[in-house]
Amino acid sequence: MKIKPLFYHVLEEPFLHYITLLILFISLLNCGTVKDLDKSTILYTDNIADTVTVRQSQIPVKDTTKIEELITAGLDVEESLAISVPKILLQPEYPVARQVLSNYLESKNKEPGGHCLTASKKRFLKAYEDVYGHSVYENLPDSIATKYYDPAQVFDHLYASTSGRHRGWRSLPRKFRGKGSAGAIAQAGMGKLVDTKGVWSGKLRPGAPMQVWRHKQDYRHVVRGISDPKIDPFGHSFIFLGYVRNEAGKIIGIKIADQGYQSNRTLVPRDYEVWWGVNLEI
Repeated sequence: MKIKPLFYHVLEEPFLHYITLLILFISLLNCGTVKDLDKSTILYTDNIADTVTVRQSQIPVKDTTKIEELITAGLDVEESLAISVPKILLQPEYPVARQVLSNYLESKNKEPGGHCLTASKKRFLKAYEDVYGHSVYENLPDSIATKYYDPAQVFDHLYASTSGRHRGWRSLPRKFRGKGSAGAIAQAGMGKLVDTKGVWSGKLRPGAPMQVWRHKQDYRHVVRGISDPKIDPFGHSFIFLGYVRNEAGKIIGIKIADQGYQSNRTLVPRDYEVWWGVNLEI
């Protein structure tokens, strides 16, 4: 679950402090399944990663202006019908977010398998390097370092949602613990956090990295530092592609890019109790 920059400092801390860390990582390697959203209720998806369709009886096929207005209004749009509409609607606002989506759309392997954190982090790191020509680690601000960790280690600890009781881990800012990619990127000043309420009120933009937790209690344990080996928190890391709305325009789900665990379906609010995203500003 951790990438190379996180390994080289592990031996600096007492071994026992990382036992609970290992428990967390092992538990996150397992991905369960949850009930999918009834496809009959999905009328359109406002993201550039999906093609949407409209009823032929409603508007002329060649009238793209009307099509755009219809989709924006959320009227008579249905995925199961036959007329394809250009990939318009909500666009990512900043270069790295645009590159994340561009790389995803052009990829021949949209479901690489493996761990969710590895898949989502690679997408972010690759997009950043594509845009700026060097690693994101070169641009991490010195100000995020703590007495125990340099900027890269802080970034990796937060990104991986590590947890513990030792002084080094406790030096990580509580505000960003347990928020995964969203917390790490926001802490580095590269984006703005979006909480559960913001996620489901339409605040996310395509290309936003996300971290979610099945249960609030799990999230709280991670933030405080896990000490009970019986705790088995379940989290998931992925990239936000766009919202799914019903006929009235209400958000009923989201489309995501992960390692192939849940990217083949629409996620809905009941899937997880805690949702964190970060709108990239780089």
